[in-house]
Amino acid sequence: MAPCKPTTFKTGLPISPQTNDTQGNDIMPCFLEFHLIQNFAPSNLNRDDTGSPKDALFGGHRRARISSQCLKRSVRLLAATQNLLSPEHRGVRTKQLKNLLVERLSQRDPEEAGAKVEAALASAGLKLKDDGKTEYLLFLGEGEVAALASLIDREWEEITVSAEKKSKKDAKAAASGDVGKKLKALLDGGKAVDVAMFGRMLADMPAVNQDAACQVAHAISTHRVEREFDYFTAVDDKEEDVVTGMIGQVEFNSATFYRYAVIDLDKLTANLQNDRDLVLAAVRAFTMATARAVPSGKQNTFAAHNLPQFVGVCLRHAGPLNLANAFEKPVSPQREKSLTELSVQRLVGHEDKLAAIYGSPEDQWLALDLSGQWPEGKGLVTGTLVEFAQQVQALAAEALPVSAD
Repeated sequence: MAPCKPTTFKTGLPISPQTNDTQGNDIMPCFLEFHLIQNFAPSNLNRDDTGSPKDALFGGHRRARISSQCLKRSVRLLAATQNLLSPEHRGVRTKQLKNLLVERLSQRDPEEAGAKVEAALASAGLKLKDDGKTEYLLFLGEGEVAALASLIDREWEEITVSAEKKSKKDAKAAASGDVGKKLKALLDGGKAVDVAMFGRMLADMPAVNQDAACQVAHAISTHRVEREFDYFTAVDDKEEDVVTGMIGQVEFNSATFYRYAVIDLDKLTANLQNDRDLVLAAVRAFTMATARAVPSGKQNTFAAHNLPQFVGVCLRHAGPLNLANAFEKPVSPQREKSLTELSVQRLVGHEDKLAAIYGSPEDQWLALDLSGQWPEGKGLVTGTLVEFAQQVQALAAEALPVSAD
């Protein structure tokens, strides 16, 4: 297989056709796509500001929806809790950077350390509020946090602490030495996989922003959904007579979802500082986490721990293909087949049509299929999730160029 040609999502320009490298070998852009069909029992996994399950109009019909941000957070948390990546390659999203740094400076006086941290961060343009938190959520790699703490410890005597409250501009101007510049230089992503995958934006330091290597679509149901309500009462255990202590209702739905995500392998490689082994570890971890991650909304009430019955991965070269339009016309229930089976069938038919026009002969499929509807000969079908993740990792390894060391 030809290695990938570097490309990004940002340009909005047509992707260049296959070209050659200096040795005459074919090089092509590479996108690793994830297509999932997942049926959930009655649940309220991702709710809006009124407490209702999120939904959307698609194809003129009401569909259940799970937001992309909800799915990404579920993937990030599962990858961390199941140790799919080593701690130094994870990220943390928080406003409490000051507390994290003070904890790492445990050998210093806590009060003095807090003042030094605040002054150092202000010198880089990150002024803290009165409660010690940053003005907005920061998404930093664990390696970056460790490097910042180490820098503050080394530059301890150079960091000037002022008793006066200063504006952000004045704090930067009053900073001693090059501490602020050195601090900014450390914010390179820290090889944190989730930062590299999902990107970040720091309003006060645009130079350290990172474009996402992974795009995640909102999951939508392949069929129409109707809103349903669970009316409930809570009874006082200590009353002799049955006495209702509370009455309420919870909105829920049950749906078969189509989920889609795509990784730009070249962008991921760049974000992870050309660490090929880490890129491949990231692909394996993302595969495992995407298949196993379930949003946590109202799970104590519904326990909808339903994993996907179909996971398909396609290595694309001509450009990404979201297959959601397979369900523009909603799937209708049939007695002889489940919605999951019908949805996988619909997905296959739509992909065949699109691939014939927009695909590349180099495209390859892998599938983990419990529905029995994925056709034989359309890529390798594996038996377990672990085997599947290993095959996806191997597929990515074939596509990534090997450095000539």
